[in-house]
Amino acid sequence: MKYTVTILTFLMASTLAFAQQDAFERFQFHPDLNYNPGVTSPAEYLGYELGDEFTFHYQVMDYFKNLAEESDRISFHKYATTYEGRDLYYAVITSEDNMNNIESIRNANVGLANNPESASIEGKPVVVWMSYNVHGNEASSSEAAMQTAYRLVAGTDFETRNWLENSVVIIDPMMNPDGRDRYVYWYKSSQANILNTDANDLEHDEIWPGGRTNHYWFDLNRDWVWLVHPESQGRIAAYQEWMPQVHMDFHEQGFNNNYFAMPGTTPRNLELPDEYDQWADVFGRGLIEEFDKANVNYATRESFDFFYPGYGSSYPSVMGGIGMLAEQGGHSRGGRAVETDDDYILTLRQRVFDHYTNGVSIVKTSVENKEGLLTYFKNSVSQSAQKGNTQAYILKNNENDYTYQVINMLMKHNVRIERATEDFNQRNSYSYWDASSSTQSFEAGDFIIKTDQPKHLFVNTLFRNQMQIEDSVMYDMATWSIPLAYNLDAVWTTNNVGVPTEQLTEELSYPAILENGGAQYAYVIDWKQRHAPKALAKLWDMGYNVRSAGRTFTYKGTSYTEGSLVVLIGRNYEKRSRIQADMRQLAEEVSVVVEGFDTGRMDEGMDLASSDSEPVKEPKVALMVDSPFSSYTAGQLWFLFDQWTEFGIDRIRSGSFNSIDLAEYDVILMPGAWGGLSGVLNNSQIEGLKSWVRNGGVLIGTEGSASWLTADRSGFTDVELFEEEEDDSTEVEDKAYTKYADRTDVFGLERIPGSAFKGIIDNTNPLAFGLTEQLYSLKFGDNGIVPNNSLQTVGYYVKEGEVMASGYASEENKEKARGEAFAAVQNIGSGKVVFLLDNTQYRMFWVGPSRMVQNAVMLLPGF
Repeated sequence: MKYTVTILTFLMASTLAFAQQDAFERFQFHPDLNYNPGVTSPAEYLGYELGDEFTFHYQVMDYFKNLAEESDRISFHKYATTYEGRDLYYAVITSEDNMNNIESIRNANVGLANNPESASIEGKPVVVWMSYNVHGNEASSSEAAMQTAYRLVAGTDFETRNWLENSVVIIDPMMNPDGRDRYVYWYKSSQANILNTDANDLEHDEIWPGGRTNHYWFDLNRDWVWLVHPESQGRIAAYQEWMPQVHMDFHEQGFNNNYFAMPGTTPRNLELPDEYDQWADVFGRGLIEEFDKANVNYATRESFDFFYPGYGSSYPSVMGGIGMLAEQGGHSRGGRAVETDDDYILTLRQRVFDHYTNGVSIVKTSVENKEGLLTYFKNSVSQSAQKGNTQAYILKNNENDYTYQVINMLMKHNVRIERATEDFNQRNSYSYWDASSSTQSFEAGDFIIKTDQPKHLFVNTLFRNQMQIEDSVMYDMATWSIPLAYNLDAVWTTNNVGVPTEQLTEELSYPAILENGGAQYAYVIDWKQRHAPKALAKLWDMGYNVRSAGRTFTYKGTSYTEGSLVVLIGRNYEKRSRIQADMRQLAEEVSVVVEGFDTGRMDEGMDLASSDSEPVKEPKVALMVDSPFSSYTAGQLWFLFDQWTEFGIDRIRSGSFNSIDLAEYDVILMPGAWGGLSGVLNNSQIEGLKSWVRNGGVLIGTEGSASWLTADRSGFTDVELFEEEEDDSTEVEDKAYTKYADRTDVFGLERIPGSAFKGIIDNTNPLAFGLTEQLYSLKFGDNGIVPNNSLQTVGYYVKEGEVMASGYASEENKEKARGEAFAAVQNIGSGKVVFLLDNTQYRMFWVGPSRMVQNAVMLLPGF
């Protein structure tokens, strides 16, 4: 038996070795071409053939730097630094003659983007941008980026030289180096000496949170518009300096999938010119011609829509170019080689070859269609391509909400924003809440974003209250409308805006003011301010005793919202000699208005030292992470507090929950979880958690964790999820007879794929301090909490009228949501359980409701 096992092991190892060898012989990178001997190939520089192993970030960057030293066809440019200190670069590759004139070429291309009516396309090269490895564990693409760059830089054949004479190729070889190195370090630590192709082996089973995301566990491929992270901010700054006509985003999908080539499927962004689909097909056919020759399996049209504008495959399209996606089979589980479900050994070498082949094909097709692509680009950014009758979007000037943040983000995309210089009335102003039309009054200083500008595709895509949806079964979300996501006071208008304006040329700053610095009694920070939670964290850090107003109050005609922070000098008496300097420093560092008061007696409402103002002490907070919790939601919550609030929280692995002393914590924050928490908490631990809440703890459940905390799922509370009454009838529903081919579409209609529902907020409740009475909650599931007398219903979907503001939901699901709660608080003993059924800070752009989770963590322990 011992010898049999040994022989089988030898035979299996030999078979895998032959498979690897065959892959390297089969998938070669145009070895028949002539290359400049003075330019080093990736294999020569790295000391191994591409596909033998994964390459670290620094090695990839060093290779590109070496190319730039060896050749005049390439320059290499830093554009950002990640949270973990890794630098990001892009390469510019073109002919030597073009490189000598590169700034003129770039300026002319930007001129075409910004002034299409007066710019000419004659003699211009086509600008092609190719992006790699935005998902760190889709790791073959950065390997392919090196080989693609080598072909363009070192190739001496006529075809390559012709490409470079007629194009400028930009390669971003690694968009997410933090995630990639996380994956590569993990993989190298897990790989065996004997190649193992079993997808169940450790080598193919990446640990939480995986390498897909960046440092804060965000999917950078959803951040092209919102610019939350430095990687995106730097990339878009560089992108706007070039404005390419063509963009390809290289990805990987599950290892059992064949290569996805353009075009994709529905729904499509119908704001785009109709010709977009035709161009996507041209590029797809250019690639599959090469794949047919190489016997590479592929599929087109059956998956991947480009509806959501925050992808690398869709952002370029709303910028006027042709944005595209490539998906290679492999992904995290691909490793160096993996056996697919049809007994094929998919190797890393092939994955590199496939992406390399596509990259070369993109350049070739772009040059062959240069004039057509430049014409499409010019037409796309011209007014002739604009659809609909919206003339402008108007945002009220509000120094306290997210308006300034949104304006600054739009300016980074070179959107033209004007500001009214006098008050005005605007006819046909449409409400985002109910799409009703009226004449509205606006003030000098309000912001106007007109659609008669080259960025009209981008502006309309982001500001439409409702995009046209061909197909409700979509890859991502159904709405992203900026006024809804940030809960802004805004309208759109179908009339020209005739008020005199001035164009914004500099980003806006939130007020940073200390008023009445030499106050005798107290200092107050209104909680409605954008950075008020950050101010509270800073006050705790500075050692101040702080109170939070439980009711509104008014002094000298100014009203202050619930939650407003009160720093009583008498309760911080030992700091009286420096309190004025501290308050000035606080205002400047945090960007808030701090107001000094010489008396505690208010004209209306509570007095400053009223018993209705509760002391709020710095809580000790635990954020649960690791499986089964969603790394996305965990990362968003971590980012919200670590970056936006600058308040430190502890991240506790689910496997360590058993060993922590709950008494050390005041707040436990549970992100959304897959499949409930039964695998994390046993009955004894659940009882211990209940006891901790009864003794004063605040337990916050978000998304799936909030559902788990109900009577229906875990019995942790008596709060109930809405369930439709069961029908005793034995009649079979028609959809039970749905054909197999139609099941995805039919049952997909029952999903709510990220849609905005109208929410009514009780902002007298501490959970909602600082919010308006109406907001838009982003809903992905069909769950709702049943309000009851013992439950504090803080946020609920409207009871009457249209419940959905934007997106898609079936009539059945809309009716089901009506009147149900999505935010609530249940008192248990001295503590509280907080239910936040919808994500309150989705991708850090749908942040209108985010104050609720900040309140839950920072204020609720004191109330």
